Amino acid sequence: MPVTQLIGISVTVADLAGTAAFYRNWLRLEVGPEQMLEDQAWNSLLGLARGTQARATDVTIGQQVITLVAFDPPGRPYPSERASNDQWFQHCALVSNDIAKVWERLKGGSPGQITKGAPVTLPANTGNVTAFKFRDPEGHPLELISFPPSVGDPQWQSKAASGIAGYDHTAISIMDANRSVAFYTTLLGFKIAAQSLNKGADQDRLDGLTDCEVDVVALEPASEVTPHVELLHYRMPPGRTLTSEMRANDVASARQIHRVDDLDALVGRLEEEDVTFVSPGVVTLTSGGKAAAIRDPDGHMIVLME
Repeated sequence: MPVTQLIGISVTVADLAGTAAFYRNWLRLEVGPEQMLEDQAWNSLLGLARGTQARATDVTIGQQVITLVAFDPPGRPYPSERASNDQWFQHCALVSNDIAKVWERLKGGSPGQITKGAPVTLPANTGNVTAFKFRDPEGHPLELISFPPSVGDPQWQSKAASGIAGYDHTAISIMDANRSVAFYTTLLGFKIAAQSLNKGADQDRLDGLTDCEVDVVALEPASEVTPHVELLHYRMPPGRTLTSEMRANDVASARQIHRVDDLDALVGRLEEEDVTFVSPGVVTLTSGGKAAAIRDPDGHMIVLME
């Protein structure tokens, strides 16, 4: 019944061709052809009106995929006021063993730098990872991350020195650490892999914030531990909270897509616990597969698939 694997990230965009070009030209990633999503069951799954049209492009990153989706009619643009501690913040951590090279390239093409200055090497209590945060042309946050020897998933140690090898995790901003940890572990079956309190000048530079204190909790799915989910709870400074529900066609919307081993049983349990559903329970797709969409306690959308 628990979540067994993070199988993808889906991100809403307004300009599909332009955003895909950023991933291809500036991040040097493999971008697939544009496709129409003809299955109207996806509208029911994502809580969108019948007749909504969608076009999508897959960005392949090693063994992982980010799917860019443009909807017609479109939703709201990414908020003009934006920061790392916003409740709707969700980034994807892209792994590179030559982070300096990728960063140098991005300095000419990233429209939104979050980190102040060059990539930051964090203290030992956070694993001595080196990281840099930035935004794509529409405002979606991304992170470049590099692991020192013997830190992180072993697969990242054996990758080629240049380029981006895959993504290690997706990180979401949350307002209450205990509430979110209980939701992901008790209801969805994630396991706590690591947790730390990150603060200090280096964390401030990384996040583009001042006097930052953030609880970081790494949560692993039951079977495939990478990629995983990270919870970011900013004790200081407090972030902006959602004033209205983030819909799937809003540009700030991103979806975690997880595989589960018994969708009907999990949906039944989630309904008993009064979890907020985006979909009307389980939806059967044209392919014959089954899926359901829910919201976590902070409104982040999660798609569960069997």
